[in-house]
This record gives sequence, C-alpha cells and structure tokens, in this order.
Amino acid sequence: MSGDPLDSYSATVIRVAAAVTPLVAALEMTGTGRAGRRTGGAGSAVLFTSDGYLLTNAHVVGGAASGHAVFADGTSTAVEVVGADPLSDLAVVHGRAPTAAPADMGDAESLRVGQLVIAVGNPLGLSGSVTAGVVSGLGRSIPVWSGRNRRVIEDVIQTDAALNPGSSGGALADARGRIVGINTAVAGVGLGLAVPVNATSRRIIASLLKDGRVRRAYLGLVNTPVQLQPSAVVRTGRRQGLLVVEVLPGSPAERAGLRAGDILLKVGQVSVSNAESLQKLLFAEAIGEPLDLAVLRDGTELRVVAVPAEMTENQ
Repeated sequence: MSGDPLDSYSATVIRVAAAVTPLVAALEMTGTGRAGRRTGGAGSAVLFTSDGYLLTNAHVVGGAASGHAVFADGTSTAVEVVGADPLSDLAVVHGRAPTAAPADMGDAESLRVGQLVIAVGNPLGLSGSVTAGVVSGLGRSIPVWSGRNRRVIEDVIQTDAALNPGSSGGALADARGRIVGINTAVAGVGLGLAVPVNATSRRIIASLLKDGRVRRAYLGLVNTPVQLQPSAVVRTGRRQGLLVVEVLPGSPAERAGLRAGDILLKVGQVSVSNAESLQKLLFAEAIGEPLDLAVLRDGTELRVVAVPAEMTENQ
C-alpha cells in the first residue's frame, strides 16, 4: 500500500543513501612510526569542501601523514593529513578536488531523541555501507583509550544505527541528507556513536584547516547532562547541569577537588547543561587561567577553582 509507513521510511533511507554515499570515501592511511611500526588505520571520510578536503576521525588517521581515498564510484586520490584533534576525534585530510559537490553540513543542535538518522560508511571492501536508526541519546561524553592514554570525547551523539567495521569517519545524516555527525566506532555492538556537527566542531575544523592542530584546555571530567531535583531547582534557580560521572586521575579537575557525583552548574559566568556548553569554554584562551566553577554537591552549592591545563598527547 502506498500509505504504508514502512514504505515512507524506506523511501527516506534510500533517498538519503543515494545522496550521501557518493560523498563518503574509503580511507586507508599509511605511514611509519617509531621502530618502523606502521601507523594510521582504515575507515571512511566525508567530502566537505569542493576543493578536496575530507573529514574523518582522529583515531582513523592515527600517526600517519598520508594515505589513499577511494570513492563509491571507484575514483581515487592520494591524501595528506592536514590536522587531527584527538579530544574531539576529528581529523581533516586533503586530496585531489573531486567532480562531486561536497556534503551539505547540518547542525546537530537541531537533533531530538527518537529522530531518524542514517549512517553511511565506505569501508574497504564494503562500498556504500548504509544503516539506519534513531538518535537514542545526546550530549554524552565518553572515556576512550588512545594507545596507552585515556581521553574523553565530548558531546557525542548516541544512536542505534549499527556501525560496520571501517565505518569510522563516515557520515551520520538526518532525513534531509544533511551531515549532522561523523561516526566514531568506539562503542560496543548495537551502540553507535558520532561526533556532532555543530558550532564547536566547526570551530575545531577551522583550526585544523588553518593551523593543523587545536589547542585545547583540559579539565579531565567524564560527564553527562542531568535534570536537577525540584529542591535543587528552588535553591539554585537552575533546572539542568552536568553530572560528573568520573574525574580522571591527575587531572586539573582532581587537583581542584571535584568528585564523581558532583553536578557542575556554571563555569565562570556561563551556565552549563550539556557537553558542548562546557567544551566551547575550553579552547586555548582558558589554558592556565583560574576558572570559577559552581558545583552542587550533596544538595549544597559550592565554589571550586580549577586551572585548566593544555591538552597533550600524554593526557
């Protein structure tokens, strides 16, 4: 039947897949690190400019300086790494200018839990891999391992759209075909995570294009958005905050006395209620500067001063 909801759903996924698949390349990075070890990895990348710049994951690039990209139509190009930012798990590579128009970059701020999203990857040997699902969570922050170092990736989108091996760095699109996230396969089976395309990630991409790196301030918190209890709303005048799930050992947050279970309400004069609202305050200008934090702990509002450090490869 033409009115069957499944037909409408299928039509949307097919249309988005047809529009986005040509813009997602299979990416294979090559390079040599210490002791002759191979560096870099394989994944996907999304064409986002008309002159051949592609967006992917920092963990796909690894320590490589160059690689090779192959699009779904078989066209290929050598690529050079422009820059990578492990804290956001974003990287930019550059290859030969393609004939296809670049992806339409959207804004993840418009996403809602339950909204349809389509994940498009181009793993080597699995050209044009497409899965669909819904947004199942927003504003997450997750700890991940990068070699021997533990990092926190902020403000990820959680979706039940399955990610196939090699889909890291591929596109997460909305029902209109706009790219709202870059898939990052750092979760288990049945749980997909994507770095959002928003004002903060656009600032990161601009820094990578200009300087090849992003200087970031580092607090060392794993956090998640939380609604305050009614009694706390009355006392603080705020309805939302960031629940501190974990404080990383040796971090500025630990030195400032922050604890798991604290609820972060304000940073300086700015209220924080999601990972992006905190992340956008932690760029280069915050490094080494005392930062006044308003924290709710066991029902009592406290003032804590933290001094963010610069994010390094050892943190």
